[in-house]
Amino acid sequence: MSIAAKLESLGVTLPDAPAPAANYVPFVRIGNIVYVSGQISKDDGLITGKLGDDMDIEAGAAAAKVCAINLLAQVKAACGGDIDKLVRVIKLTGFVNSTADFTAQPQVINGASDFLVEALGEAGRHSRSAVSAASLPLGVAVEIEGIFEIA
Repeated sequence: MSIAAKLESLGVTLPDAPAPAANYVPFVRIGNIVYVSGQISKDDGLITGKLGDDMDIEAGAAAAKVCAINLLAQVKAACGGDIDKLVRVIKLTGFVNSTADFTAQPQVINGASDFLVEALGEAGRHSRSAVSAASLPLGVAVEIEGIFEIA
């Protein structure tokens, strides 16, 4: 099954790739590797909150899934609109807006990792970092950057 068909079967429609909010590009392609800038937890609006304070792990994981969808939207743009040129996810770095004593950052970023494996199968398995941040842009709960291989 193609990636596009699998996303459709999951009820996921990739949004238009968000434009950068400052002086950077949304992705850089070097050969068959695409480096995608951090994608914040934003769908119809910003998903804000601080894990360990006003947001629980399940809501944080849902915000991380939104970041993963936004990452795929950037990869689709890097592939000229054809998401089926995605070969594999190489690495994610996830940043979690959390309190100093919150230690479940990996469980939050699992929202992105689990979605990518569900959508892409083995091609969605990746290396990963999940770290805490005292604050993230616009107060969002999660930001994730990624490295991808494309055809």
